[in-house]
Amino acid sequence: MIVCSNCKHANMAGAMFCAECGAQLIGRDALITQTISTDKFKKVNKASAGDAYQDFNVTDAWGSLHLLDTGQVLPLSSRNEFTLGRISEGQPIMPDIDLSPFQAYAAGVSRLHAVIKREGSRIIFMDLGSANGTYINGKRLATNVEQVVNHGDIIALGKLKMQILVKEKQ
Repeated sequence: MIVCSNCKHANMAGAMFCAECGAQLIGRDALITQTISTDKFKKVNKASAGDAYQDFNVTDAWGSLHLLDTGQVLPLSSRNEFTLGRISEGQPIMPDIDLSPFQAYAAGVSRLHAVIKREGSRIIFMDLGSANGTYINGKRLATNVEQVVNHGDIIALGKLKMQILVKEKQ
């Protein structure tokens, strides 16, 4: 169990953000990457030995975002919908997944840039009117239009690139 330092809510082990207030529960340095086991995930591309992915020890994780520049992996768990963006001091806007530690401002990520959600077996991504756009496999998304994404797709929020990894159904 992880207790939020902001609101003192007791969160499930492995949570990265508080389910009550959305505050980040662990720092960037606490994220550890491991080699992915092939029986848990579909492999779209042959990964080199240097590629790292986080093993899904969290029982409710349904996917993850692999940040291509840093190699960090952000698990998507416990909920079916997450907003992505960056925190800006003095602003009340709080995305579910704060990309600030990954040079989001310099990469052109808006405070509330996009949303990713799971609807049954479909994964949907939507740009929320960001200034620098959202791209899936190099194609720009229209604002506020849902787009289905698949395991292995490359998503760019401005210049910040990540790959979506989806856990196989057991």
